[in-house]
Amino acid sequence: MKYFGGCDVGSTYTKAVILDENGKICADTTIRSKINSEISAKLAMEEVLNKVGLKSSEELAYLIGTGYGRNKVPFADENISEISCHAMGVHVTDPSVKAIIDIGGQDVKGISIDTDGTVKNFAMNDKCAAGTGRFYEAMARSFEMSLPEFSNLSLTAKNVIPITAQCTVFAESEVITLVGEGKPMDEIAAGIQMAVAKRCFVMSKKAGATDSITLTGGCAKNAGLKQAIEHVLKLKVINLKTDPQLMGALGAAEYARQKGMA
Repeated sequence: MKYFGGCDVGSTYTKAVILDENGKICADTTIRSKINSEISAKLAMEEVLNKVGLKSSEELAYLIGTGYGRNKVPFADENISEISCHAMGVHVTDPSVKAIIDIGGQDVKGISIDTDGTVKNFAMNDKCAAGTGRFYEAMARSFEMSLPEFSNLSLTAKNVIPITAQCTVFAESEVITLVGEGKPMDEIAAGIQMAVAKRCFVMSKKAGATDSITLTGGCAKNAGLKQAIEHVLKLKVINLKTDPQLMGALGAAEYARQKGMA
């Protein structure tokens, strides 16, 4: 049996996936990224290799690196952009999905998928951290909550308190002020989710979304954001059966499988 690997070195988390010849996921892992991308890649790959009983990445038939630190995966046969890998990862998970909003640690992307899993079109916001994983970490800190707790907070809100600041730093100050004034925390959280959903509007249009879309990246697990996107964009958000945070690594591993089997 041949095995194929994908390693997605993100700015916040590093993910790795190993597939067999049939495209089945044999092992996966998600770890917090270190300052050094090469160390992140090595640690993630060690974990998945151990899970399938392999001693070294050299035992893989083919390995592809992707993500923010894709050029720092020393054992990769080649690297492919995370945009292409997210598209392929979603395609092999659910071929019916044609549009993605990928919310990573430091950027937001809208991606349109072609019938073979390649990218038709994409748009990217990497000039500002607002609406990214880093932004949500800052918001959760303001509420003195964990990210999962904050993600669900807005679901109980009866009203929405708008957040007007477009910048992460100013938004954090605005939120701290509102909390200090004793405003309902779930309504402030709802305002944050709505603000991020509105920022995703242009990305969804670029991705060619008409009736449905899926979310990838760690923020895809944010239930409040999913609800806000459905409300603001008037689109159904499709839940993927495989962990949405793994889509980049899965797509990289699938590209590795295709190249290794050719």
